[in-house]
Order: sequence, then structure tokens, then C-alpha cells
Amino acid sequence: MTLAALAAVGTLARALPSSMAALPYLPVVVALSPWFAPVAALSLVLSLVDRRWLSSLVAVTCLATQVSWQLPFFEPSATLPAGATRSITTASPNPIDAYARVMTLNVYKGSADPASIVRLVNEERIEVLALQETTDGFVRALEAAGIGRYLPYSTVASSDGVYGNGLWSVTPLADPAHDEVGSSASAMPAGTVAFDDGRAQVRFVSVHTTSPTRGYWSRWKRSLDELGAMRARGDVRYVFMGDFNATYDHAPFRDFLGDRFSDAALRYGHGLMFTWPANRSGVPRFAAIDHVVVDRGVTAGRVEVRAVPGSDHAALLATIAVS
Repeated sequence: MTLAALAAVGTLARALPSSMAALPYLPVVVALSPWFAPVAALSLVLSLVDRRWLSSLVAVTCLATQVSWQLPFFEPSATLPAGATRSITTASPNPIDAYARVMTLNVYKGSADPASIVRLVNEERIEVLALQETTDGFVRALEAAGIGRYLPYSTVASSDGVYGNGLWSVTPLADPAHDEVGSSASAMPAGTVAFDDGRAQVRFVSVHTTSPTRGYWSRWKRSLDELGAMRARGDVRYVFMGDFNATYDHAPFRDFLGDRFSDAALRYGHGLMFTWPANRSGVPRFAAIDHVVVDRGVTAGRVEVRAVPGSDHAALLATIAVS
């Protein structure tokens, strides 16, 4: 009965509306939502063996509900054009085509290894890079490690003068902004990148919302709601990349997406992309709180997770195609 009750709590937590999302500790429980499916499955097996029919009913209901929520992550709903696949196998990025390999990483208060980031950018032919929790010293170390050889254009912003967010690009970042969102969480810089030989423009934003920790539950939700206001900016095509401190199971994140934006990992449909925590010995990554979010007219695929030494997050990479 204990396992059935645990599965029920986790399932009910995920089902609560966005208006209740800031209840204390609820964001933490919801972040674990995918893991309540195996809990429910184990509860079902044990309940059937012991002939506990009420527990069995609770378990099977929770299992069916959780599977319905997580199954879309295993069903591809977007396909990259053949040209996108070819573009990422060339010796170097083509800055004037309609495709790009992109990457986001929270560098853990500047502790991530700059050389590893530069190496990953080179190996994966990254054309747009978003980093969060940068420091001045980290940015200098990143430059010394040679990021400018691959991504010579950048914009970095900080709200508190200590930790910042930044964007790096293989082509110029037009109309750079210190904070595109006007967020209460952090300055989220943006810049516009030209695609398809200048025929398409996409505005990239490096995102870092408030962490849902004790005493910050309401601030966490507010920072996601502030992102949700971006849906009203219909004259700009966006790609948001960063540490959202929320999974797809969190109602405020789904509200942000609405019927306009799409989560790249969900559209790719090759499984859940867990990125946190990445620095705890013996503890596997269990939360998908980093995202690449694309606008209408942008297709995302080949979403992958890569470990980076020194960070508590793994990097999230994706290939995008702009139409």
C-alpha cells in the first residue's frame, strides 16, 4: 500500500493546475514525475501478488496516467530535412544555410571546464551556444581556451554582477539585448542570427529561471510566467535555450510553451533527456530541466546530452532547421 500511495501522490502532484504549482516542495515532487511510473509498476505487481485489489486499482491508474504523460517523449513528432543531417557532417559549419547545431549548458557558477566546452563546440560543429551561471573569470578562461576560433560573436549579461548568462555564435548577433525577457530571475541576453543566406531571422535567448528551492517557490513560478509572456511577441521567431529549472511535467513550463513553442526533446521523441544532477558520485541524472525550445517555423531534432567536467548540469545539444 505504501508504494501505491507514493505513486498516487506523485501522479496527483503532476496533475495539479499551474495556479497551485508554487505550493512548497511541489515543484521538487513534480520534477520526479517520470520515476513514479516504475514505482506504480512495482506497486501493481506486489499488490496483485498479495491480492490487495484497492492498491492494485490505484497502482494501475497511476501507471496508465504516467505512461500517457511520458510516452510522447518516445514518439518522434518532428523530422529534420535531409539537408540538416548533411550539414552537420561537413568539416565545418555552413553559416549561410538554414540549419544549425546548437548547445546549452549551465556552467555551475563558472566551474565548468572551458577547454571541454570548446572541444565539444568544435567536435559537434556548434553554431549557437548558450551558457548560464557564467562569471567574468570563466568568460576570460573560455576566451583563452579558444572559443573565438569557432564562435567569435557573443553577448553576456549579468543581473547581479556575479553570475551571468551568455550567447556565442558563429555569425554576428544582430540587435543584442541585455535582457530580452525582463525577468525577475536573471538577465537573459538575446541576439538575432541570420539563416538561409539572410532570408530567415531567428532570435536566440539564453534562459536561466529561479531554482525551486525552499523560500523561492513563488519566485520560481513567477520567472516561468514571465517567460510565458513571450508568446505574445508575434513579430519575432525565437529559440530559447538554457536552464529552465523545470521539466515538461511542470504546468508553468507547459503554459510557457502554449500552442506556439515546442520542446525539442519532446518533438525529437527519442527519450527523456536528463541533464541534472551531473556531479554527484553514484547518483544518475534524473531531471530534465535544461531545454531547447523552438518557435513555429523551426524544427528540432538529434537532441543529445553530453557530460562536461566541472558542471552540475550536462550539456544539451540539438540540430535545428529554419523554414
